[in-house]
Amino acid sequence: MKALYRKYRPCRLADVVGQEQVTDILANSLKHGKISHAYLFIGPRGTGKTSVARIFAHEVNGFKYELEDDYVDIVEIDGASNRGIDNIRELREKATIAPTSGKYKIYIIDEVHMLTKEAFNALLKTLEEPPAHVIFIMATTDAYKVPITITSRAQTYTFKLADSKVMFNHVKSIAEKEKIKITDDALEIIVKRGGGSFRDTLSLLDQISTLSDDTITKDLVVKSMGLPEDEKIAKLLVEYANNDVVKITTLIKDILSSGVKPETLAEEMIAQIIADPHQELLPLLAKLPDVKAPFPEAKLVVALASRSEMSTQAERFITPTHARAHQTKQPTAAIVRPVTGSADISNDTPKPTANTTSTSQDNTADILSSQSDVARTDGVHNGNSSNDFDWNTFVDKVQALNDAVYSQLMKTLYEVRGDVLHIYPERKIVKTILSRENNKRILVDAAGGIRIEIHEFGEKPTNAKSDEILSKISDIMGGEVQNDRGGNPFEE
Repeated sequence: MKALYRKYRPCRLADVVGQEQVTDILANSLKHGKISHAYLFIGPRGTGKTSVARIFAHEVNGFKYELEDDYVDIVEIDGASNRGIDNIRELREKATIAPTSGKYKIYIIDEVHMLTKEAFNALLKTLEEPPAHVIFIMATTDAYKVPITITSRAQTYTFKLADSKVMFNHVKSIAEKEKIKITDDALEIIVKRGGGSFRDTLSLLDQISTLSDDTITKDLVVKSMGLPEDEKIAKLLVEYANNDVVKITTLIKDILSSGVKPETLAEEMIAQIIADPHQELLPLLAKLPDVKAPFPEAKLVVALASRSEMSTQAERFITPTHARAHQTKQPTAAIVRPVTGSADISNDTPKPTANTTSTSQDNTADILSSQSDVARTDGVHNGNSSNDFDWNTFVDKVQALNDAVYSQLMKTLYEVRGDVLHIYPERKIVKTILSRENNKRILVDAAGGIRIEIHEFGEKPTNAKSDEILSKISDIMGGEVQNDRGGNPFEE
């Protein structure tokens, strides 16, 4: 039994669905006998490039096209497995031989972008001075990888992903022919997941058709494909807009525990945002595409928690230490006040909180900018410090005195209580290095008189000991967040 995408592969240009911008021109060129020696078909996978190439090759020669046809004058070459110069040299030699039964000898080169540089140079020789009886039809998903010397010598046709309405009607007609009982809303999910690719969409329909002998419903499709429910995604976006990290983490845990992959959840959220965009959701479009291995769960949490000032702590605990240490040569060390929920660029210039600026676009931009700085923060401030001490100035002085000590300092948390600067190393080696007499002297000199206490590895600042939101985030993976190894932040 044939797969549906093969069974319903078109055999005539008139049967091709959704690519009229290509098929109409090719049909017109056949009608007027204006045939080029080289064509380049470009576009996403599953949009019909190879199918149209085969149809056109047959119609140019006047051959009747059946899917199992095998004409000696139509040669298909896989560019991925025949990519070397020797393969193209062999092609050039055979191309000089006249066709046996048709007017033209036609070479269809699929995935042409996979050819080596030497192979492209050899092919170029033939394209520059082609035999009169030879036509090249090249297809690729990555047109930018094809040298301009090749594209400039070929007629280029662009294939597009199918419109959702066109695809829905096409798939529905096939389902009726195959006597597949399926609801319209279930078909809409298949069309959506197919992403405009005919092959991918029909493959999904083929897979779904075996789920039940009764009518296939939307719920059945959602469960079988491991998709999150639309209602839960909408609720997640609402909580993101409301800046409620606790509810966000709870919803994520619930959705992921049902078997949904973080990558799939991110894709569905992107689709919902694009379908119904709102100003407060647009920042997610820049962050959700990054939800992929390694650690997709952590990246998903960071993306969704980014509207909250508390997410600055989440990023500290989720981002590997070595990555933070190398983010910038001259970081802007922000001071975090987790108790009050505000983020300052310095001790003297406080930023407004998200709660007081959520309705202002300009202030939202300021908050996002502030969060960018806070993500690089390596400090905790409890609000009881000396007004004379400024962490930014201290860090700059340390860097000016000794860059190596500065790099170790950026792997610490800090807290100022009274006239004492408490430094909390994240690793034992950092404690050892900073405690050396000459290195501690550098810290003391940079601190300008305030006393310094370097704590043992494992100790935490006063206000970092009971962080409810970080606790909620760690619950997503059912464990305590531990990142002293610089590896998987949720690893047991």
